[in-house]
Amino acid sequence: MHEGPTMSVRPIYHGPLSQVAPATGGTIERVPVTVYEQPADASRAVAREIADLIAERSRAGRRTVLGLATGSTPVGVYDELVRLHRQEGLSLASVVTFNLDEYWPMAPDALQSYHRFMREHLFDHVDIPREAIHIPDGTLDRGGVPAACQRYEEAIREAGGIDLQILGIGRTGHIGFNEPGSALDSRTRLITLDSVTRSDAASDFFGEWNVPRQAITMGVGSILDARRVVLLAFGEHKAPIVRRAVEEPFNTHVSASALQQHSDARFVLDRAAAGRLTRFEAPWLVGPLDLLGIAWTDELVRKAVIRLALQLEKPLLKLTDRDYNEHGLQDLLSKRGRAYDINIAVFRAMQGTITGWPGGKPGRARRVRRPPGGTFDSVPVADVVREIAAEEDPFPKRVVVFSPHPDDDVISMGGTFIRLCEQGHEVHVAYQTSGNIAVWDESADRHVDFVEEFCRAFGTGTAVGTVAERIRAFLRDKQPGAVDIPELQVVKGLIRRTEARAAALLSGVKAERIHFLDLPFYETGRVRKKPIGPEDIEITARLLDAVKPHQIYAAGDLSDPHGTHRVCLSAILGALGRLAEREWAKGCELWLYRGAWQEWEPHEIDMAVPLSPDEVVRKRMAIFKHESQKDRALFPGPTDPREFWQRAEDRNRHTARVYDRLGLPEYEAIEGFVLHRLP
Repeated sequence: MHEGPTMSVRPIYHGPLSQVAPATGGTIERVPVTVYEQPADASRAVAREIADLIAERSRAGRRTVLGLATGSTPVGVYDELVRLHRQEGLSLASVVTFNLDEYWPMAPDALQSYHRFMREHLFDHVDIPREAIHIPDGTLDRGGVPAACQRYEEAIREAGGIDLQILGIGRTGHIGFNEPGSALDSRTRLITLDSVTRSDAASDFFGEWNVPRQAITMGVGSILDARRVVLLAFGEHKAPIVRRAVEEPFNTHVSASALQQHSDARFVLDRAAAGRLTRFEAPWLVGPLDLLGIAWTDELVRKAVIRLALQLEKPLLKLTDRDYNEHGLQDLLSKRGRAYDINIAVFRAMQGTITGWPGGKPGRARRVRRPPGGTFDSVPVADVVREIAAEEDPFPKRVVVFSPHPDDDVISMGGTFIRLCEQGHEVHVAYQTSGNIAVWDESADRHVDFVEEFCRAFGTGTAVGTVAERIRAFLRDKQPGAVDIPELQVVKGLIRRTEARAAALLSGVKAERIHFLDLPFYETGRVRKKPIGPEDIEITARLLDAVKPHQIYAAGDLSDPHGTHRVCLSAILGALGRLAEREWAKGCELWLYRGAWQEWEPHEIDMAVPLSPDEVVRKRMAIFKHESQKDRALFPGPTDPREFWQRAEDRNRHTARVYDRLGLPEYEAIEGFVLHRLP
């Protein structure tokens, strides 16, 4: 039954309970963990589990009671359940659902309502009876909430209890809206939201000041009563709290750690969310890698040795055999020999990443680190950098820099961007989305006022006045979180477009090489976007096939909390897959940058472009051209209060300091890039 794509999903790690690390003597995973390569793989596997449970209980003539979560994390599960229902005959007619929570107060049809979320993502597309759907009521007056919460608990008991509870995890470690300090025996109740939680929700509400201060949530005790619990977490930004919930002892300040008390709970993660777990961050501390089925790859050797050097505050070339032995790296010594030889190999590999000529130097061979894949035994670390002969390396190059939002190019790789232009390459920049939701209403109103005054000064613009009045009438009555009218969206998009053009011109890009793609997936007027579609890929492919680039630069900063970076990279990879047989595509390099939300770790960097103090200032000036994002961006992200230019400079300087601490040349700042392995 239900044969489909979920049948081929295989986890990259499926761990039992209570793994003990011999190198540290500590417990590693206090709750079972399953890790998949990508979020889509994890979502399909969990949907498969739900479908099998429904089928099993239906055969026994029993209902299935599901506890459901909201937010971006479980959307893939709901999408797959809808697919199974439509294409493979999965019936959910015997399902009863209880949602974890709802904001209070909150109208059920509001954009941010979890009632609406569940209808749009699941309930309107499957055959769950409407009377079998239960979601806390955000419209109740305060006096009616306690009794409603008690009735909610009674309804769960009358349904026979929850068979399978789906959870996400918040940055504070909350499950449902059980904020830090929630008791193990807590039940459905009204709770005041933590400031971090409200900050995380700010983008959905077009500003933190619009986020409700309270919510109705099932309690930790209510969740632990479920017979089976699956917690989903995706993305690098979830990795620190996942590690705390999985590896540290139970703590009421991390509600998700309560799942350690459950007899059938499991964390289901993608590789990024699992990245801080000891098994993934430092697997040599868990045990000999041979026994774990892990090879000493080039990247893992670099990671281990760099981690050791930074931990001991020693340059790479000063590490000793004793350092390796005392910090869990005996296995590496037994495989390779002396610390002296390993140190030199890793030092040379890191030294080989540094270049002031990202597009290559005319008449000179160019050194490029191989994409990951070789093992330590088969490919010496010192040889992971390959040289491209000058006669095989075209100069100048055609380059396409993709920017998901209109400012990601200069924020994340502004120094390299400027250098590519100055060194004579044919540099194109492609802004993938309009970025129109990230402009303040007041800023848009001011620009409308300018256009009106401009038209009045030259005696034109009757139509402009009509549009301006329509925009102002909307702004006067605009409700918190309301979607902008099309005319206002256009104005905000034009603001971002003119800023991006100014920054690109300052960086040295010629006007005819500035492209605005306005990918359709983004144009919803809401923070939540449509899935990537064929048109997004087609628009991207047309540009690439017209330019025929030798190098592509794209955002690999997949912790973007709004998901735009991830979708934009998917569009590029989809386009390159479509164009793979083109002659130009066979030799094209795809370099991934970061910087807006985080930076590459030193062991990941394949190309390090150093910046002088003057170049840091020029990059800052390019970022400043994005005036609508200056001083106070509308969506700065939940984890970092600094302005984007400050984040970029601090991260670039930090990368330079890391290289310096490892014993490599000292620079003012460094922009790091990873070479993506194309199919």
